[in-house]
Amino acid sequence: MSEIVETDAGAARITWHKARKARLLLAVSHGAGGGIEVRDLQALAQALPAHGVTVALVEQPWRVAGKKVAPAPKTLDVGWRGLWPALAKPGLPVVSGGRSAGARVACRTATELGAAAVLALSFPLHPPGKPEKSRADELLGSGVPTLVVQGGNDPWGKPDEFPQGSYELVEIPYADHGLAVPKRAPLDQAEALKIVTDGVVEWAASLG
Repeated sequence: MSEIVETDAGAARITWHKARKARLLLAVSHGAGGGIEVRDLQALAQALPAHGVTVALVEQPWRVAGKKVAPAPKTLDVGWRGLWPALAKPGLPVVSGGRSAGARVACRTATELGAAAVLALSFPLHPPGKPEKSRADELLGSGVPTLVVQGGNDPWGKPDEFPQGSYELVEIPYADHGLAVPKRAPLDQAEALKIVTDGVVEWAASLG
């Protein structure tokens, strides 16, 4: 089931994957290079409802409008704020999530919106090859329990590049920024995605 939500940044779309006896709601949006059809978001939408977590896959206004390029971070934040009342409406604690640019949005707005926690998939710690341009302050400043799910070979930030902090991190061995694993890797794509979903399920259970 999907619904259109009007925001000050344009119309966004939420696609709901509801749990029968939900205790948490995970709202998760895409990055700058793809929509909600990407492998990790779809895997979470399929796996989490059986564990009491309703998943809301969020298409940001620029994607709904058919644009190819994401707007500035401030505009992304405006769209996320506008969506929040629809996400909070079921009355469940809301985990604010996203992949890549969407993870940055979730971190930047978590405290302000009253998120219960943040799920950061493929957090873009720095542009490829430019570790000096760190975005660690966004991650460390989320102000709520935070889980990072990061590919072991992500050019936007490998797990060992991340700073010390109170967040948790699940590494997907050999995976790139899209959490894809190469064919020569000792684990296949299905196994990699199971590490993603198992890690998120376990973390979500710890949120109480």
